[in-house]
Amino acid sequence: MPVEVEKMALLPHPSASARRSTDDGSGLASTEQLLVAGGDGRIALNPASALNQYGCQPFPDPERMAFGSSTASDISVAGFFAADQLRRKLALAAGTEPREITYTRELNRIRQALLHLCAVSDLPGLETIFAASGTDLHLIAAQLVGSASRPTLVVMVDTAETGSGILAALTGRHCSLRAALGEGLSADTTDTRLAGSNTLEVVTVPIRFADGTPRPAAMVDAQVESLVSTATAKGWRVLLVLVDHSKTGVIAPSPACVAALRQRMQGKVEVLVDACQFRIAPSTVRAYLAQDFMLALTGSKFVTGPSFSGALLIPAGAARQLSHPLPGAIRTNALRADWPQSWSAARHLGHATNYGLLLRWEAALEELRAFRAVPDASITSFLQTFAGAVEERLLSDPAFALLPVPQLDRRPLVEACGWDHIQTVFSFVLKRPGALAAKAYLTRDETMRVYQMMQLDQSGHLNLDRASLNREIARLRFQLGQPVICGHRDGVPVSALRLCASARMIVEATAQGGRNAAAIIAHALAALDKAAWLAQSGWIGGETHSS
Repeated sequence: MPVEVEKMALLPHPSASARRSTDDGSGLASTEQLLVAGGDGRIALNPASALNQYGCQPFPDPERMAFGSSTASDISVAGFFAADQLRRKLALAAGTEPREITYTRELNRIRQALLHLCAVSDLPGLETIFAASGTDLHLIAAQLVGSASRPTLVVMVDTAETGSGILAALTGRHCSLRAALGEGLSADTTDTRLAGSNTLEVVTVPIRFADGTPRPAAMVDAQVESLVSTATAKGWRVLLVLVDHSKTGVIAPSPACVAALRQRMQGKVEVLVDACQFRIAPSTVRAYLAQDFMLALTGSKFVTGPSFSGALLIPAGAARQLSHPLPGAIRTNALRADWPQSWSAARHLGHATNYGLLLRWEAALEELRAFRAVPDASITSFLQTFAGAVEERLLSDPAFALLPVPQLDRRPLVEACGWDHIQTVFSFVLKRPGALAAKAYLTRDETMRVYQMMQLDQSGHLNLDRASLNREIARLRFQLGQPVICGHRDGVPVSALRLCASARMIVEATAQGGRNAAAIIAHALAALDKAAWLAQSGWIGGETHSS
């Protein structure tokens, strides 16, 4: 049944002056322009839509309901203000000191703030490397582990559950025609290998069956263990990637399996935890680092900062093993200030600046500070209520096929007592209720069309005599997670949309005694109402117009 939607107070857009290019004599681009600078081609705005590849713009859109944090989110008003304030600070410093000094100081400040907010600033020898994206973090980790004299194998889950450019990054190749630091690549180039890159081989392990249902954790772990054991027996080094969470919210392989393998094969296996979704509590961050696992985080998913802000945490033990001369692939894609000052192997990196990275992390930390101020009990209570309502809706409506997620289990590293053991990503395949079984599931193209149409006001297309959707819900604009390929159903190649909880949503829901929680859940259910209506409409392939 359609949900009656409560109207929530919305913050205004930033002022026009904040969004205009600024001529203050500093030579700096505007805040809006810097937020889409210093990343690869995926961050660039499409001239026709003024959106990046993830469907986001570099200024707030408070009227679009943000449930797509597994992909990306528009910057919030608070985040934009924080970034704009930092830009003003950078502009003032421009006349008094070289930009490289300003950049180094501000990035060190952000480095310290991030570690403090992760509750790990007391860990001795912990190093933080910044990069534009999670893809770049995988490149860095792989190149640090790889060797020119010894073969290296990367073992990871199916790349459909991670990032689109991860496979290229792990094998030392460009993942975009434009690198974060501006290096271009011709579209007709056949050799995309980065200069001076170590060669690594990648093997992937599926975590879902052909119909999208999850493979048992024991089956995934057994396959991972076999691959790692075979490689190390042949004298290979191994980089084992533990994904926490995947695109559809899965942890794989199990932390127990990974910890046991690394302990049994000390010196032969390095571990990278791909936590780029950042759906983990400080206790989990600390537990992974205590195992000497490298940890990749981004501020642009669960935290809801703007796209392209990555940080690689390397604990002391791993840092000692990996602090050898940097491969050329890293030297051409990193700046000296992005690396810790104590990392002597990075002293030959360039001294340019990436103010876009600075501003994006500043916005992300604004969101993270607000989230960390929420008591764990309040976070847990809201997430349990949110998960229960969303799951019940998805299971009870024939328009949806919920993609199951195994229980989030990090034992024995972390007991399931924190908020991060609760599911926050809900993936679902769309169906046409009442249709013939062979034609019940939407194709991948149709699902993408629904994803796009969810973001537009559809009230002008609503036939109230035939639709089970009220005009108010049709008017609302929703941002969901981009479709993820998840096998075949009844011979139809399908993909899943994702409805997600985020740090920003939790802050809004728990503010003022939780007054907004019911409205936020109502909006989530309204998003599912609209998706179901679009799935059963007869004009998915037609033109749409926003009112």
